[in-house]
Amino acid sequence: MQSSTTHSHALVIGATGGIARQLLEQLIASGRYKKVFGVTRSPDRGDVAGVEYLYADSQSEQSIQAAVQHVLPFGHFGLVICCIGALSGHQNGVELSPEKRLEDITSEQLQSYLLTNTIGPMLWIKHLMPLVKGASKSQIVLFTARVGSISDNKLGGWYGYRASKAALNMLIKTAQVEYQRRAKNVEFVSYHPGTVDTKLSKPFQANVPKEKLFNAEFTAKQLLTHLQTLNIEQSPHYIDWNNQPIQW
Repeated sequence: MQSSTTHSHALVIGATGGIARQLLEQLIASGRYKKVFGVTRSPDRGDVAGVEYLYADSQSEQSIQAAVQHVLPFGHFGLVICCIGALSGHQNGVELSPEKRLEDITSEQLQSYLLTNTIGPMLWIKHLMPLVKGASKSQIVLFTARVGSISDNKLGGWYGYRASKAALNMLIKTAQVEYQRRAKNVEFVSYHPGTVDTKLSKPFQANVPKEKLFNAEFTAKQLLTHLQTLNIEQSPHYIDWNNQPIQW
């Protein structure tokens, strides 16, 4: 179980999204962290009182390095949550739309999904080690999705989104192996928040049962609650909003 002391800090990447904003509010309210940081491409949009916002473009490794160097002097980070990701909309100069059939696949769309959902988060994993390494436990949480499970794919479709999240899951598992050698007190979590009433899921909510469409406050609370129960010896974890394991 994670310590309840306030000697460490928390960092939320992609801090202006619906779930991320709720995470920041709840982290501040908990009083469990000495300082809470939010990373965004538009720091002026951050409006959660008590949060220190900083700029980083998750498509730029140089920008990620600069953000890490900015917060490094503050000391140990007990929690890092990466919320970045895209399902549809305009990304990297491409209009994304989940593919329903093979004919819908384009090279440009596949590359854009991978850039946003896989490469960006992995670059953060690459550079986070100085913030989380140490004698105290740290947790690195990355938002993935149930559709990133290769074992659980029964419906097909959504090629680029599925592939980008499955690739991220593999990178998380692989990074955990190296972190165990170099930063043994770091625990990775791949988190499926469920279908949440945010901008990302808005175009796809029509067929979602009312009881399965969550608000951002709920799924953020679920995540922060479940993080207290995880066993680092079983890391990395791939769990859903109800703390149920998902097959990789």
